[in-house]
Amino acid sequence: MAVPTFTFPKKALIRLGLIKRENIHYQLSPEELIQDSLRKGEGILNNTGALVIKTGEFTGRSPKDKFIVKDEITEKTVHWNEFNLPIDPAYFDIIHKEIKNYLDQQEEIWIRDCYACADPRFKLNIRIINEKPSNNLFAYNMFLRPAEDELENFVPDWQVISAPGLKLDPRKCGTRQQNAAVVSFKHKMILIAGSGYTGEIKKGIFTILNYILPQEKNVLSMHCSANMGHDGDTAIFFGLSGTGKTTLSADPNRKLIGDDEHAWTNDTIFNFEGGCYAKTIGLTEDKEPEIYRSIRCGALVENVSFFAGTNKINFDDGSVTENTRVSYPLDYISNALEPSIGKLPKNIFFLTCDAFGVLPPISKLSPGQAMYQFISGYTAKVAGTEAGVTEPKSTFSACFGAPFLPLHPGKYASMLGQKMRENQVNVWMINTGWTGGPYGTGHRMQLKYTRAMITAALEGKLNMIEFDQHPVFGMMIPAECPGVPSDILNPRNTWADKSAYDARAKFLAGLFIKNFEKYRDGVFPEVLEASPKL
Repeated sequence: MAVPTFTFPKKALIRLGLIKRENIHYQLSPEELIQDSLRKGEGILNNTGALVIKTGEFTGRSPKDKFIVKDEITEKTVHWNEFNLPIDPAYFDIIHKEIKNYLDQQEEIWIRDCYACADPRFKLNIRIINEKPSNNLFAYNMFLRPAEDELENFVPDWQVISAPGLKLDPRKCGTRQQNAAVVSFKHKMILIAGSGYTGEIKKGIFTILNYILPQEKNVLSMHCSANMGHDGDTAIFFGLSGTGKTTLSADPNRKLIGDDEHAWTNDTIFNFEGGCYAKTIGLTEDKEPEIYRSIRCGALVENVSFFAGTNKINFDDGSVTENTRVSYPLDYISNALEPSIGKLPKNIFFLTCDAFGVLPPISKLSPGQAMYQFISGYTAKVAGTEAGVTEPKSTFSACFGAPFLPLHPGKYASMLGQKMRENQVNVWMINTGWTGGPYGTGHRMQLKYTRAMITAALEGKLNMIEFDQHPVFGMMIPAECPGVPSDILNPRNTWADKSAYDARAKFLAGLFIKNFEKYRDGVFPEVLEASPKL
């Protein structure tokens, strides 16, 4: 359904410093935004009617160029580290002025009012100002869409101003290079310059919610997907990019709450967003039908290539980037839950893509192990995804989302631990990575088996199964699982060379232990005892 076109309030223009702008497109429908994008040469349509664009120099987030203004609000509350980089308030003012002047020189700009947080108790109104109509389409897809009567008196809590074409002067603006994403909690504003990667908009809002909700509302914010069964049982899927959050939560037998960003309150799990932002590399209709069928009119596809001489996407082509993406509204998923608010969870899944081939495809975690794995946030990159990477490379990201967490990881971990204990949640670790050996020797775990293991856990079919303890990592491995060959459940059994497996398991355990050193102080003994045993 097309969104009605409204006149943008003049007073809001004055506040934004954009009163000189005459050609402002406010609250356009997806169809209008697609036409504007085509008119401006930002993209083309594929054979299913989706808009396909290139995001330019940046095909992913630039974490070294994301800044938080260090002021009286944030100085003692933000956990300053390699992800939360401080910038002086004076530089924010300069960048803000640069963006306003730049947008004032553009022939057109696109503005959208939307909101985050499906639970109305925590609703966050957002105004997004875009240089590009395709970026405004992304905002339409990804955020929640106000009803017509809500727009009449809409007052934004936060504003996002995105100017991909603006190249900053690093010396003048206090940035590392010509691009930057800058968050000011004082001004309640996110400034994005020099990058056309749409994910910067999405993750900017996620970052501020990760500051606001735990600290001001006592609500746990999470980098996870979630779905709900017919009897109301909610499942949460934590995992870094590429581990399967979007794929595994899009289950035709369960209602999708959301694919990436959620909060856990005293009585609900709710989605922050109104859409999905799914990776498309290697996408097939057979393996991921819901995502595949969502690539249609209104969807925005980024950085893919076509089969020669056609407008049919070649999803196996990663020549532009392995981080090819599609955004689409949540209701493109046939079984999406609306509103996207679920009940309290009964099962939590920690997803990892272990390219070392060490971790079991499914295992059950004790509360201490769950906290240890949550704080660790482990996955592994495979050879070839980065220059110079010739063998699997471990990645640890606290709480499965360190780049988006303004507060100390211990804050989120302690909140999760308390909620797990209060609700007696089952916690499972799922390895969607390699079996039978590491990357280059073994092979990737089949998606059908991963789905069968998760289904068995959700349906309680593992409750009476015998379990064996992993000798190094301590998690409990089921001896059997419906729909899954028993010989693949214990990873050591899948390796031809058992001594090679033992050596690799000890190597990976050492990486875990080394990474956890920085978290030893301040965690409960139960968590420390869950460390791998060498």
